[in-house]
Formats: sequence, structure tokens, C-alpha cells
Amino acid sequence: MKKEETVILVVDDDKEIREGIRIYLTQDEYQVLEASNGEEALKVIKEQEVHLIIMDIMMPGLDGIQATRSIRKTNNVPILMLSAKNEDIDKISGLQVGADDYLTKPFSPMELLARVKSMLRRYFTLGEFDKVASEGILELNGLRLDTHAKTMVVDEREVSLTKTEFKIVELLMSHPGRVFSIDDIYESVWEEPSFNSDNTVSVHIRKIREKIESNPKQPKYLKVVWGIGYKMEK
Repeated sequence: MKKEETVILVVDDDKEIREGIRIYLTQDEYQVLEASNGEEALKVIKEQEVHLIIMDIMMPGLDGIQATRSIRKTNNVPILMLSAKNEDIDKISGLQVGADDYLTKPFSPMELLARVKSMLRRYFTLGEFDKVASEGILELNGLRLDTHAKTMVVDEREVSLTKTEFKIVELLMSHPGRVFSIDDIYESVWEEPSFNSDNTVSVHIRKIREKIESNPKQPKYLKVVWGIGYKMEK
């Protein structure tokens, strides 16, 4: 997609911050929409296609965490979280509900644009990846998963996975680089609310690593993001 066709939604209750970000992005030829809170953001997303969201965390009414959680129920658009606080708890909360990246205010225009370009590149690449996935084949860094035949090959070596292990690998390979919390994995794979599921998911992750990693203690494919969750390395 051409840059001038790319639509970015900026969500922040501070008008000056929204206008500043809009200036940075429009100068780089992106289309920009604005919303002052989570409720407005949800309305915009329903009315038109958005390719990336820049979302402030602290807002009156529906805040950034709540809005992101709602968006993630139906939409996989990349979300860049903004916060005036340089605290790990904000970062973890944002990533756990489905944000893709995190930026602390104040930030430089160059850093913002670099994050935006990187996230959009991953997003549009994943669009092609999902097209391949719909045909039943997922391939990533020497891993090959056939979702129709339910088989997996690691560096030309066929690996036998249980039904649950296969679902976990399929979830992670379908979204390379995205971090999934333990609750995300449990609710997606077991299809029920997560409750004290840490050990259940961890045991399955360990078994998967033993099957696909040459050295499970130093995994090449299935990585942990400490305090947040797991991802399949891009």
C-alpha cells in the first residue's frame, strides 16, 4: 500500500499533542484521523478502515487500556501506546491487552516516525502472511506448519505435536513477533476463561520447545518476553 493511502488514527485527550503528531505524520504523507478518547476511537474504527492507531493510555472516560482491549476483540490493527509515565506497569498493561509497541512521552518526531514505519511494515507483511495461512501453510525461519494436514517440519525434520501443542504453535506462528500473554494463549487455545492457567500453558510451552528447539534452554524460535508472555521469533 502507498504511504499516502495509509490511515493512522491518533487518540489523545490533549489537543496539542494530537495536532503535533498529526503534523509529523502528514509531513511524511500519511493520512491522519483524530479522536479525543476511547469512545471516539471505537466509533472511527467502525466507520472506516484504519491501518495503525497511536493510543494514549491516560484519558477520561474509556482510557487507552480499555479501548485497546475492546479493539482487540475484532481487529488486529497495530496499536502504539503512549504514556506520560515511564513505568513498567503501564507498558506491561498495554502489551498484555494487545498493544504492539510502547512509547513514553516526551518523544522525538524521528522516534515516533521510526516506530510507525516499523509497525506498518510488519502489519502489511503479515497481511501477505495471512494470505498464505489461509491456504494452510505457515512458514517462519525454518518452521513449516501445515494447518490442513496438521503436520510440522523443523529444519526439514518432521515433528510430532499433540493437538494442544499444535494449536499453540499455530497461534504464535500466525502472528510472528507478537507477544501473547499466558491468558491470551489459554483463552485462544482452550477456548475458556483463563484461571490460574500459568502452569498449564508453561508446561505445554516447555514440551513444544523440547520438540522444536535444538537447545530448549536457549530457544531460537519460541521466545519468552519476561513478565509479559511468549512470541514466535520473526
